[in-house]
Amino acid sequence: MAQLKYLADVSTLELDAEKCIGCGMCADVCPHGVFTIQGKKAEIVDRDACMECGACARNCPAEAISVRSGVGCATGVLIGLLRGTEPTCDCQADSG
Repeated sequence: MAQLKYLADVSTLELDAEKCIGCGMCADVCPHGVFTIQGKKAEIVDRDACMECGACARNCPAEAISVRSGVGCATGVLIGLLRGTEPTCDCQADSG
């Protein structure tokens, strides 16, 4: 089965490696394998696979992960497909 991808370069996912304690919880709960543990620290291996569900951030005991979960870009893509319009997650709305 091919790895799922969303819109390129739009994920709000951030990892603070300084705070990471290497517990591996993010890798365990991520449904798309966005994280791996290398050298006792988490690493983002595929940011574009992130569907912004927020499971990683909610389960990180060190609060080393942030992501704007909720509607996310996946919903924007689906709405675009259903309406026959250009997919958009309105990522630019918060950048002002």
